[in-house]
Amino acid sequence: MFQLLFLLFIIIPIIEITVIMQVGALLGVWPTVAIVILSAWLGAKYVRQQGLATMQTVQTKMAQGEMPSSEIVTGLMLLVAGVLLVTPGFVTDIFGLSLLIPSVRAAIASQVQKHIKVNQFAAGATYSHSSHGNVYQHEPQEQSFTQESKPISHHEGETLEGEFQRKD
Repeated sequence: MFQLLFLLFIIIPIIEITVIMQVGALLGVWPTVAIVILSAWLGAKYVRQQGLATMQTVQTKMAQGEMPSSEIVTGLMLLVAGVLLVTPGFVTDIFGLSLLIPSVRAAIASQVQKHIKVNQFAAGATYSHSSHGNVYQHEPQEQSFTQESKPISHHEGETLEGEFQRKD
């Protein structure tokens, strides 16, 4: 992994410098500088706009007791897009702008989510006993307790007090 990152930090600047020199030779120095600055400014503006929208969606899903996993991945991709767009150069701008397209982000997010393993207990899963054996159910915590029981707190080191009643 270190070797890959090292190569990227060497190869990407060389590619960027080469492309900027070619564009500068074609358009001139000042138009090239203006395009690089303009792309960084527009990219930062759109990353901020889409990032705020993603943050609102995360807050809404969390308020509803849902896991905002796709929104978290989207937020990380927007962060990467922002870094790429602020980095001077045309190649990184193209990759950054492609991450601002929602369909591209959705395709990448679906591929990333296939490789993410979520701990069911951390995601709000509860344990229940049924006639079919012991099962794990993923429910919001507000709905995971009966009238005789109390909500479960998942804080380490705390003593939980409550009543227990077995229902067979």
